[in-house]
Amino acid sequence: MRGHQLLEPLLPALLAEDEKQLLPRRWQILGDLVLVNIPAKIEHLKHDIGEALLDLYPRCKSALWDKGIRGSLRTPNIEVIAGSGTSTIHKENYCKFALDASRVMFSAGNFAERVRMSKVGRNEKVLDMFSGIGQLCIPMAVHAHPQSICAIELNSVAYGYLKQNITLNNVDGIVRPILGNCADVAPKEQFDRVLMGHFDAYNYLCKALQALAPGGVVHYHEIVPLELLRERPLAHVAQAARSLARSPELLSVRKVKDYAPGVAHVVVDARIN
Repeated sequence: MRGHQLLEPLLPALLAEDEKQLLPRRWQILGDLVLVNIPAKIEHLKHDIGEALLDLYPRCKSALWDKGIRGSLRTPNIEVIAGSGTSTIHKENYCKFALDASRVMFSAGNFAERVRMSKVGRNEKVLDMFSGIGQLCIPMAVHAHPQSICAIELNSVAYGYLKQNITLNNVDGIVRPILGNCADVAPKEQFDRVLMGHFDAYNYLCKALQALAPGGVVHYHEIVPLELLRERPLAHVAQAARSLARSPELLSVRKVKDYAPGVAHVVVDARIN
């Protein structure tokens, strides 16, 4: 059964046919929160939709209207439409993520990438340049047991949750959090692996490759038009590598998720010799 077909019986009986067609077809569960996007044309139904979602998920304490993100720090634009509270602890893949959905980003669509990162990095020195609340480095620390992870985050709110999640997952001895801009505070040492899980990563590619030991691997994320899915991110990595007299070796190009119509979130894995 499709999402809107689940909601419709729980909503007021006198819905117009065009309102029925606009009902949300999908939503995201984070811990005990339900996040949903609501078309502007049915905004007047937001509280009914919120209550219906809480009826569908009795364990959840609140339903939130996800209106996108704001500003350079990508702060969520969230409205509580049923229940109360925006803080939670989300559990997945034997990891725990404390977060406030109204203050920090956490995308359910990146689940497969978080799982993938939990399988690499064993015994390595890793640099996470845009750590957020630990979306990528926490699964790696919990499952892959790297030698160390240097986790950098610019947003002080996300940094607070990063520190909390390091402790919550008992990886204090592996993950070292640093507050600041990675261009300024990245340690002057060589790493076996560099994570670049941010859409502004292009501006920091040279910095990342300078921190990467010969033969190390970079995971470079980018938002790309579908017609340039492989070419553009590969060209960016190659250009940065050659500007440093380094040689890139492509390992994979993966679509993490659809980002917008005709646009994808892509990650390039490349070994830099």
